Amino acid sequence: MKILMTGGTGLIGSALAKALHEAGHHLTVLTRNPQRAVTLLPPDVVAHPWDAHTLKGWSHLLSECEAVVNLAGESIAGENLRAILLRRWTPAYKARIRESRLRVGALLTEAIRQAEKPPHVLVQASAVGYYGDTGQREVDESAPPGNDFLAQVCADWENSTAPVESLGVRRVVLRTGLVLASEGGILPVMLLPIRLFVGGPLGDGRQSVPWIHLADEVATIRFLLENERASGPYNLCAPQPVSQAEFARVAGRALRRPAFFPTPATLLKLALGEKAQLVLEGQGAIPRRPLEAGFSFRYPDLEVALQDLLR
Repeated sequence: MKILMTGGTGLIGSALAKALHEAGHHLTVLTRNPQRAVTLLPPDVVAHPWDAHTLKGWSHLLSECEAVVNLAGESIAGENLRAILLRRWTPAYKARIRESRLRVGALLTEAIRQAEKPPHVLVQASAVGYYGDTGQREVDESAPPGNDFLAQVCADWENSTAPVESLGVRRVVLRTGLVLASEGGILPVMLLPIRLFVGGPLGDGRQSVPWIHLADEVATIRFLLENERASGPYNLCAPQPVSQAEFARVAGRALRRPAFFPTPATLLKLALGEKAQLVLEGQGAIPRRPLEAGFSFRYPDLEVALQDLLR
């Protein structure tokens, strides 16, 4: 299959590109920095330049591809430890988070509309933040969107490519949880306090943590991409959600560190501002639709997942 991808150099995108390449698919990644991209992508994956603002120089590729995977978007938490800890959600940065997603979705929709031969399928990224703060309550893909900033961004992000369905394109929406990887992503930040012997519950610790191992994230995306019957929203998170306090306990056991030092919600809000909602609010998302479609998780248990990632 010939696949066009955006966001192919991020944590999920680079791992997915490797998996698709190894499976024999032909991949073209749209990137604003082709020279950097070729150092991150497998051999034979084409890094094609674009400005992410116009159709110039790349829209013709849509007529040559059978599938599109849209993972592009400004990092919500931050692209590294320093950014995660220090970058606040200022009005300007919140605008960047929102605009980067909606702009690319609109560009892809217009390019597909103009294509002589539209792709068969478009895989659209989103997040479990779509549901807002559900606390400990479990939610599946039928639940309505929340009303906070991230929920509104996710809903609009999903809607940015919805018009392609009227063009006959199968569309899959990925509502992803916290992706756990041995290098990069949010896991090193979550483990840092535990490594320093000061880890434990954040806030009251009862909020659900919708996590997924990177290997399962990639495998689910590939499963939905290749399954011609798959369409609509899918929760990409492990079938066994845990509370934040339980996550800390399991991580503490994996690292052989104590994990019972609580961090008050007021302190987190003071340190992170509005971004504290990423760790204080929970989404009890369960992957009902991937399971019903026949997907089997390799790492459904958090302890086994962390043992693999920390090995």
